[in-house]
Amino acid sequence: MTLVTKFLGASAALALSAGAALADPAIIFDLGGKFDKSFNEAAFGGATRWAEETGGSFAEFEITSDAQREQAIRRFAEDGNNPIVMAGFSWATPLAAVAPEYPDLKFSIIDMVVDAPNVQSVVFNEHEGSYLVGMLAAMASEDGTVGFIGGMDIPLIRKFACGYAQGALAVNPDATVIANMTGTTPAAWNDPVKGSELTLAQISQGADVIYAAAGGTGVGVLQTAADQGVYSIGVDSNQNYMHPGSVLTSMMKRVDNAVYDAFTAGADLEAGFNVMGLSNGGVGYALDENNADLITDEMKAAVDAASAQISSGELVVHDYMSDETCPVLDF
Repeated sequence: MTLVTKFLGASAALALSAGAALADPAIIFDLGGKFDKSFNEAAFGGATRWAEETGGSFAEFEITSDAQREQAIRRFAEDGNNPIVMAGFSWATPLAAVAPEYPDLKFSIIDMVVDAPNVQSVVFNEHEGSYLVGMLAAMASEDGTVGFIGGMDIPLIRKFACGYAQGALAVNPDATVIANMTGTTPAAWNDPVKGSELTLAQISQGADVIYAAAGGTGVGVLQTAADQGVYSIGVDSNQNYMHPGSVLTSMMKRVDNAVYDAFTAGADLEAGFNVMGLSNGGVGYALDENNADLITDEMKAAVDAASAQISSGELVVHDYMSDETCPVLDF
């Protein structure tokens, strides 16, 4: 895609598709970049799929600091891009400030809720998908100790961890779940060295399956787990391919579908609250040629049964964000 560069302030560059029509959609990625092999890359995949299928073009921008957020949204809005999609919860405050100024445009934010008549808020039941991979972790573990490494310590990531712990303990009530967060600032999403250090620490405590929900930091988790001969679990995108035979599975968070659907709707994007969970294909676990030998028929049957129960409402996985507590894990 040919890109034209415009400037945001004194130093930030905004990449726009050359000759973009006023109705071209736009996507703004969160910190970590569109090739983080996880959340942002899933969003980019949805935008790319839309472009390939329709022959359309879209504008895009990768921020490098929080200071660029409001200006990035405003520049796309001034250029008439519609809809404008933001990947990540940190866009909520700037979007709430900008959206009312452009009532004729549609906006979509992923992972946070902004109450405005021209904003679609997309959230995921990450705890449901994490429950499933927690089950797989406990079934694959030889010593009953499994780990979780999160990125920035926020309620959303605790939601992943809590669902994971519930799934592991449902399979093995005697299991030990070790949970660590990488940090308390946005830098925690892009620190593979720290991810590696935490992985080694959890392995030293007996963990033989480690789930990473940490953006680019997870790359270090998956690499170190493979190097040390233990299983890892990827997140958001299907990361099974990164270390075939070592990544047990990936908790799929279909951010790509959220972006694809928003771009497809275009100016007709429906504002409001959109929840994507197991029942509508919003989350799940990845099974492909890279991990097929790791997931037995018995494991698959158990997880698929639990998935059906969660989808029907028969099995309810506690959502950490509903009350900021976890019945099975202390943070």
